[in-house]
Amino acid sequence: MVVLILTATPTGLRGELSRWLLEPKAGVFVGNVSARIREKLWDKVIKECKDGSAVMVLSAKTEQGYAIKTHGDSNRIPVDMEGVTLIKRKVAKATPAPAQT
Repeated sequence: MVVLILTATPTGLRGELSRWLLEPKAGVFVGNVSARIREKLWDKVIKECKDGSAVMVLSAKTEQGYAIKTHGDSNRIPVDMEGVTLIKRKVAKATPAPAQT
């Protein structure tokens, strides 16, 4: 099983993915494809993503039963913590208030 979520990607890419996966909601693809097809689709997403972002959740033999791949979104990064994947979010740095005199 694979779930692929695209944000701000070309429409042609969505059309290509819809040949292999179902698109129940705009930019969200779900399907059950072989590992070879899944990796080829992921390579295509990375190649054509441009300024957009993508997240792939796929079945894996892990404690959680799935693995996560991301591309283009630097605000959310999957991090392995003792065999469990967690999402690390970057927090925007607060700008210091100007000094009052």
